[in-house]
Amino acid sequence: MSISVARTRRIDVLLAEYGESHQNPTNKTIHWVAVPVIAWSVIAILWVLPTPGFFPANPYVNWATIACALAVVYYLTLSVPLAIGMAAFSALAIAIIRLVESNITINLEWIAGALFVFAWVFQFAGHEVEGKKPSFFKDLQFLLIGPAWLMHFLFRRLGIPY
Repeated sequence: MSISVARTRRIDVLLAEYGESHQNPTNKTIHWVAVPVIAWSVIAILWVLPTPGFFPANPYVNWATIACALAVVYYLTLSVPLAIGMAAFSALAIAIIRLVESNITINLEWIAGALFVFAWVFQFAGHEVEGKKPSFFKDLQFLLIGPAWLMHFLFRRLGIPY
């Protein structure tokens, strides 16, 4: 008699582990705001970092696009649909960065820095309400799992398998 054991995908294990410290409704709501803001602000800060002279003279080849590409490669190892979703988020983040650059006189790094700090304070307040430490204290890869955790909820709601 053969016993079939369902193989648990690594992404499911990571999402479940991340979800363990995100049960409180207030903390979850905070994460829906703060995680995308933090992700955007990190991309924006990387966007304005000077690039070395050997980078091609193309505004889209910079530290932000390299980091986004590497993150998408990481997500590809976990889930192709989530990787596509995160690539779309990265593209949207870059479009917003370009919009801010062209329409706002305040330096992008100041906007991104202020949002980054505000969102992290908000996140830690959410974890205070939750009564649990943020997952990345245990494993830094959870800094990348947070955005995927939100994306997987969107996919489930839309009926897209992840």
